[in-house]
Amino acid sequence: MYAPADMLAHLGSTIGALLFVWTIFQQFFPYQLRNHIEKYSQRLVGYVYPYIQITFNEMTGERLMRSEAYSAIENYLSSKSSTQAKRLKGDIKTNQSLVLSMDDHEEVADEFEGVQVWWASGKLPKSQTLSYIPVNDEKRYYKLTFHKRKRDLIIGPYLAHVLKEGNAIKVRNRQRKLYTNNGSHWSHVVFQHPATFQTLAMEPEKKKDIIEDLMAFSKAEEFYTRIGRAWKRGYLLHGPPGTGKSTMIAAMANLLGYDLYDLELTAVKDNTELRKLLIETSSKSIIVIEDIDCSLDLTGQRRKQRKDKGDDEEEKDPREKVPKEERESKPSQVTLSGLLNFIDGLWSACRGERLIVFTTNHVEKLDAALIRKGRMDKHIEMSYCNFESFKVLARNYLKLESHSLFSTICLLLGEVNMTPADVAEHLMPKTLDGDVEICLMNLIHALEDEKENKSSTEVEAKDQDRESSDKK
Repeated sequence: MYAPADMLAHLGSTIGALLFVWTIFQQFFPYQLRNHIEKYSQRLVGYVYPYIQITFNEMTGERLMRSEAYSAIENYLSSKSSTQAKRLKGDIKTNQSLVLSMDDHEEVADEFEGVQVWWASGKLPKSQTLSYIPVNDEKRYYKLTFHKRKRDLIIGPYLAHVLKEGNAIKVRNRQRKLYTNNGSHWSHVVFQHPATFQTLAMEPEKKKDIIEDLMAFSKAEEFYTRIGRAWKRGYLLHGPPGTGKSTMIAAMANLLGYDLYDLELTAVKDNTELRKLLIETSSKSIIVIEDIDCSLDLTGQRRKQRKDKGDDEEEKDPREKVPKEERESKPSQVTLSGLLNFIDGLWSACRGERLIVFTTNHVEKLDAALIRKGRMDKHIEMSYCNFESFKVLARNYLKLESHSLFSTICLLLGEVNMTPADVAEHLMPKTLDGDVEICLMNLIHALEDEKENKSSTEVEAKDQDRESSDKK
């Protein structure tokens, strides 16, 4: 038996001999011979070595763009890095959250369907080139190692799982944005609207139905693929002004974690620009067209019929029909056909997981082709404030669950129509102490005034009907 010191001395001499042989080989053997020996030695190692390695470089393509696969893997490994890696890198993202990732030349393990794999991070040294312009040419990469017996499982389902989960993490961690269009270009601001379905003034059963519909849609990728439909859904929100249509859209975006695209149709020159805007939207987003009945002349176009030849003659000279100022204020040439193709034509399938939401105060004015099922799949009526909606507002504004004046308010809300926006304004505390009873009494007085106005209007209408019948 060798003593420990003798073993170390023997190992050192062996390594030294190998290095000496390698140096002699590099210096005296011809270049071509060395290439052949290295090539066949790598093949020999490949037959003996039981593992496969896949490298994912950070920068790819001719323009050296950051690889989407590398970004997805980085997001996927972030949680595993914080629990396994000994050396970590920290960074603050745009949403002010701390993100940890493993440092260069670190390795973490992962398991998929009982099979273990290893991820290692690496960095190639900088190229030794002279340049007056500072360039960050460090080439980072991730290397995946796995047993060759599991090749099909890892290359197929596992990598698909990694990319899907990595992209999902990116969506959850991203800073959501509110986009608006200027012609054919989008600009954005940070989306920070606080609306949620818990604070939305609406009946609980109706809210539950909408939430379940939204969540079912967000998890239905395989279903839409199986039935051969684009992964999108249309919502039509209709009702009087002040009933919470815009608040509903913000609550939908916060529930699903989607970006918002507020599309202004009057700023779009033609159908081509509209299609370009659609292509530039991202998945996991809500495309909103508010007040669709006012955006363009899309109200009941297919039902319009000319009754006599005089109307047909008027169409020959549109300058006589539309004043010059009105033509100049509406330069958009977007047509109903272009908008329909935007909603569910071939180009509508260019991005996945999107909601398209229309709002209108006058649903009866819209063309039936625009709001049929398949385009606007779910119609949601945003109605006047009832007692259930009032209780949500009382909880939001006054932190009240019940009060002796609630019964009076319940009776009055059943007799008059008042929008949630008007009710909320009367519940808004007007002083620093925010006396609850004063706010409730303000609402009661407003409802009583509305009731008196309604009664006087009905009396006037009856008098006018009586006078007209007497004249006949």
